[in-house]
Amino acid sequence: MERPSWDEYFMDIARLVARRSTCLRRQVGAVMVKEKNILATGYNGTPSGIAHCAETGCLREHLKVPSGERHELCRGLHAEQNAIIQAARHGVNISGAILYCTNSPCIICTKMLINAGIRRVVYLDGYPDTLSMDMLHEAMIEVALFRDLASTPAGGE
Repeated sequence: MERPSWDEYFMDIARLVARRSTCLRRQVGAVMVKEKNILATGYNGTPSGIAHCAETGCLREHLKVPSGERHELCRGLHAEQNAIIQAARHGVNISGAILYCTNSPCIICTKMLINAGIRRVVYLDGYPDTLSMDMLHEAMIEVALFRDLASTPAGGE
């Protein structure tokens, strides 16, 4: 039996975390990792104690807002935002951490990740936001598409 690489292991966990999502449009999971230890996880959905979109309906769907636009027209938080918030809430320092996420971050999450000190982003699927990728590169944060890592024997750290 072949053991998964660290990148495969943490991306599998991000996929599992995504299954907790309450978003009707896209299920996203995020895992913050430092020194091969999970610091925080997050999935996209409404804040704690607020009705889920399955109950209220999706405002973005109703208004026909395209993916990647008008983030303020959503009741939910992104997976990356929830992971950052969970770390802060529990006093966990994520500076220097790696983010494993089932989608590449949007521009709002990217700005938060830069200021939080994330050093590497590994993502499974793209997101229609080229500005976020430009800013990650400008901030010298390593960005890796998971399928490219999975095809290499080393498979990450």
